[in-house]
Formats: sequence, C-alpha cells, structure tokens
Amino acid sequence: MQQSNVYVIIFSAVLTVILGGLLAFSAIGLKPMQDMQVALDTQKKILGAVVQLNEGDDVPTIYQERIESLVVNAQGEVVNEVDGAPVVAEDIEVGKQFKLPVEERLFPVFKYHAGESDQVDAYILPVYGNGLWDNIWGYVALENDLETVKGIVFDHAGETPGLGARITSVDVQERFKGKKIYDDLGELVAIRMVKGETGDPSIYGNNEVDGLSGATITAVGVNDMLSNYLSYYEPYLEKVSDESLSKPGSERQYTDV
Repeated sequence: MQQSNVYVIIFSAVLTVILGGLLAFSAIGLKPMQDMQVALDTQKKILGAVVQLNEGDDVPTIYQERIESLVVNAQGEVVNEVDGAPVVAEDIEVGKQFKLPVEERLFPVFKYHAGESDQVDAYILPVYGNGLWDNIWGYVALENDLETVKGIVFDHAGETPGLGARITSVDVQERFKGKKIYDDLGELVAIRMVKGETGDPSIYGNNEVDGLSGATITAVGVNDMLSNYLSYYEPYLEKVSDESLSKPGSERQYTDV
C-alpha cells in the first residue's frame, strides 16, 4: 500500500534522529580511546626524534621515564599557568597555536634524559608550517650543545605521495642528523633543504641538506617551518645557555631550565 507523504516525512525524521543519536553516542564512547591513540602517536614521534623505537616497546613507560616537559612563550619564559589553569605541554595543540599571533602562542619543550641524572641529553622542539597542499609539522631534537641536530621527525596532512610526502621517510630525515642550526658567526640560520636533489651529502655545509626532487614547494615549506620555529624557540635556548654557563664548572651541560 502506498504511504502518504506525511508518513514518509515522519518516518524519515524519526530514523534520522535515531541514527544521529547512535552516531553521537558512538563518538562519545570512542573518544577516550581515540584520545589515547593520539597521545600515544605523539609520544612515539617525540621519542622517535631521539631514539629508535622497536615493535613491542612500552612507549608510555619509556616516555614517562625519559621525557620532561614544559611550556614557554615567545620571550623564552616558562609558562606554568594561563588564567589560573595549569599548562601541560602534552596538551598544547601546536596546530591551533600556529593560527595565533606569535606573541600569543605557547611553545612546548620536551627534554630527553638518557640516564638517571638531571642532565638533559636532548631538547625536542615541535615545529609547524605549510606544505604544498596542507600543513606539515615535526619535532626537532637538539643535542645539549643546543646547536647540533640529534634527530628529526616530519609528518604531513596531504603532501604528494612519492614527492613531498617523502619528508616522512627515514632517508630524508637522516639527512638532518649532525647538522647545525647556527652558522660560523653564531647566527641562527636553521637548516635549509637546497633546491634539487643530488644524492651527494658531502657537497653540503653544516646548515644545508639535500633537497627533494620534484617537491620544491614542500622543501621550501620545511625550510620556512624550521627557520620560523627555531627563531621562536631561540629566546628560550639562549636562557638555557646563559643559565647553564653561569654555573661554576659548567661547560655547556644543560640541565634544569
């Protein structure tokens, strides 16, 4: 029997409400699990900038034992709370901060301890920028001399497979290890991916790495991202250096700023 238009409209509306409710309930129920996965992925990337993680590693435990975190502002000052609420580095969404004026942003800092002492073996700094099609981001780990790259991790939202998306490959990320973010005059110049790709790392200086063939715009995005964010962190790095060198007998041993 043919149903009236009113019946069809009412049936469709009720079905929509029921399905919408089920989807909303599922989303709410799955959110804690999704948040845990996001946190785990972030921990893997932070640790991945300094150590090689293996399948089966207890990442949360390693992270808790080895990583100390804090938040700084554009002046390099440690920020413990905002509007009376405590600030946690792991809760800072760098992508959202990227949309704010630099002077209003919060910058997470992750300090890696290889052993049980207070000595910081690496400073891991999140970076964020624009690629060819969408945002790119990563983590730069500096040795405790605050100028040598210990490791680097990149990721992206939509770069071209086989071209710009290669920034996530181990081969490309390994190029940055051992490079310097300061030039011979002590000026912060970050690290630049050159235009083109030769495959010969020996021809590049301390502040250069091989480029990405066919992905010049992504490479430029990486260059801008590193240059911008390392300059944002420079006031904090200078405070760490000044504080550490002022300690008697200290020779670039950075610990607790």
